[in-house]
Amino acid sequence: MDKIFRLRENKTKVGTEVMAGLTTFFAMAYIIAVNPAILSGSGMEWGAVFLATIISAVIGTLVMGLFANVPYAQAPGMGLNAFFVYTVCLGFGYTWQHALSMVFICGIINILITVTKLRKHIIRAIPKPLQHAISGGIGIFIAYIGLLNAGLVSVGGAVPAMANLDTPALWLFLIGLFLVIILLTLKVKGAILISIIASAVIGIPMGVTVAGDSVSFVEACRALPSTFGVIFTKEGMGSLFSGGASVALTAIVTIFSFSISDTFDTIGTFIGTGRRSGIFSEKDEKAMEHSVGFKTKMDKALFADAIATSVGAIFGTSNTTTYVESAAGIGAGGRTGLTSVVVAACFIASAFLANFVSAIPSAATSPALVVVGIMMMSSFIDVKWSNLDEAIPAFFAGAFMALAYSITYGIAAAFIFYCVVKLCKRQSRDIHPILAVSTLLFVLNFILQAAVKKP
Repeated sequence: MDKIFRLRENKTKVGTEVMAGLTTFFAMAYIIAVNPAILSGSGMEWGAVFLATIISAVIGTLVMGLFANVPYAQAPGMGLNAFFVYTVCLGFGYTWQHALSMVFICGIINILITVTKLRKHIIRAIPKPLQHAISGGIGIFIAYIGLLNAGLVSVGGAVPAMANLDTPALWLFLIGLFLVIILLTLKVKGAILISIIASAVIGIPMGVTVAGDSVSFVEACRALPSTFGVIFTKEGMGSLFSGGASVALTAIVTIFSFSISDTFDTIGTFIGTGRRSGIFSEKDEKAMEHSVGFKTKMDKALFADAIATSVGAIFGTSNTTTYVESAAGIGAGGRTGLTSVVVAACFIASAFLANFVSAIPSAATSPALVVVGIMMMSSFIDVKWSNLDEAIPAFFAGAFMALAYSITYGIAAAFIFYCVVKLCKRQSRDIHPILAVSTLLFVLNFILQAAVKKP
């Protein structure tokens, strides 16, 4: 194990990595049932998407663990799957076969910009204060995800508010939150995983921990041919651009939106979780500038993330991306690819134990996300809040990630206001050309999304 994952070098142990992998898996296991539920709204078979979700997660996460040796897990991304169904299919009127084809093309684009080292140059072009702001912003984002998943924060009414504490799920969340805080404060080893398991068990008599709807492994295998490889047929890429100029333009804008979200979600996750933990060190980042091929951890991790989207599209799911919930495992001590291998093994088992996995309620996993978010917010200490040059983009990074429920939008807001501040102070030379181009692409993306019409 030590030779494969360099455990001693990364100051970790097998037990710690296994515990971290289990923590990450339980924090993101909801996607196994949620992704099919969302994508089936486009007409796709539930069982096919269920199996495609697991396959894409296993392949992407194994590549991340065995090739890059970093503790990140991959699966179809929330937000991107909703964009797939409600905007691309139901809004623009594309078939799910066409939408999958767009996701596949997006993956190819991401592979190209990774092989050409564009993505790592983007990371290098982001000023240190902005990187600290993005890291802290992701802390807010993760904690906000936890509060929303638990239902403690209500956003359905005219005014956002704290929900009434009148449901068993909310009480279970509070029990779990107090438990994990107490365990972390007392420095109990495995505090996060213990709290998740304990909360799930407590939730049984409360009626919160219950098995969800699912299908058997055999039924899922029978359904998979309905989505596997469909992008290479006439119903997929064979007819994607055949509907005239308007359809082609909308498809291009959609692919662009998929790609920019996928790219910056990953960049934000790596910056936010890899810096404080030391997974991506300063030495490693500097080595990226002169590396040829995939020699550094960051090079390999970016490549692993890039290929996952296209692989997922082939099997039949929306964009596969690096999960921000990986921070839960990193918070539990995960530092190497062994963590990812454990996550992949759990996903494999979930194909046969879907009812058991789906029984773990979000009320049991949400406290872990809240406390990990708190830990990550320590990056804000490196932001000079008395200096508006840093404070303004830092604020928008954190605020937009949470309120817009998107890492990409948070980074976009930070980039835009960073450029505005520098231009106002006539310090345009401080704006790296790659950062300037990225900012213009964000602005263009917002304009195109506002202007594009249904085909």
